[in-house]
Amino acid sequence: MLNPWRLRLLSRLDTLGTIRAVAQDANLSASSVSQQLAVLETETRTRLLERTGRRVRLTPAGQMLARRARAILDHMDTVEAELRGLREEPAGLVRLGAFQSAIRTLALPAVTRLAAEHPQLDVELLELEPHASIPTLRGGDADVIITTTDFVELPLGPDLEIVPLATDPVVLVASPDRPMPRGPAELSAYAGEPWALDIPHSYMANLTLRLCRESGFEPRVACRFSNYLMTLQHVEAGLSVALLPELAVDPRYRVVTRELASPVSRTITAVVRRGSPRRAAVNLVLNALREQPIIHP
Repeated sequence: MLNPWRLRLLSRLDTLGTIRAVAQDANLSASSVSQQLAVLETETRTRLLERTGRRVRLTPAGQMLARRARAILDHMDTVEAELRGLREEPAGLVRLGAFQSAIRTLALPAVTRLAAEHPQLDVELLELEPHASIPTLRGGDADVIITTTDFVELPLGPDLEIVPLATDPVVLVASPDRPMPRGPAELSAYAGEPWALDIPHSYMANLTLRLCRESGFEPRVACRFSNYLMTLQHVEAGLSVALLPELAVDPRYRVVTRELASPVSRTITAVVRRGSPRRAAVNLVLNALREQPIIHP
């Protein structure tokens, strides 16, 4: 019989890549993880790991079992939740990951309403930007994520189910004290300005670089923040301009926005894993997100 704990360790190895990372994640020693995976090989009578120098990697059989393990573990979570509550009231923990601006404008209002209407349901909110949320969902550390389908560097595959929620335009943000042309923003008019960017390889950093380069210039980077509020503070001080999703523009900051002359928007979606029956609690969170009107700044 397959041991679910060992299956989880194998699945985490597929996601994290090294025995040491799995050990840190599970609060175990690396030798304990190796021993448990060796026992799993004995249980399955199959070679699941192979050594390459000082590292180990999954064999094709190990990769297959690791990915099937996620569906097995999800199904076990579903059964456990059903056993905990034989009545119809959804119960249990749902881990919801969302990017910064969606937490304030979409996730928090939905979770607040769920807490009042379904006291047996626990929703754990995780701040996850698009470049991190999809691997976290695939690895089983989130049950639902709010992300964007426009982050082409991490495509959504057939193993994931997409639930459209909204669209969010990208706008130019500047200090009201900085002279700005009237009307929609032509980015080429801001080629000489200092720019605030997100961290490298993130959705907004990649988008800003692409749009500036398509407008014929390389932006002069004045700062990089993973927090939109810090970006807004930098812009408010007149130290930079930035491209931000409209939902990220917090009204507490003294900034002005301009729509882009060539409009760009991101598609906001909820995403869950396919391949196993969804728990009633996960469906409840999905429905709450689908029904929640986005609170605009």
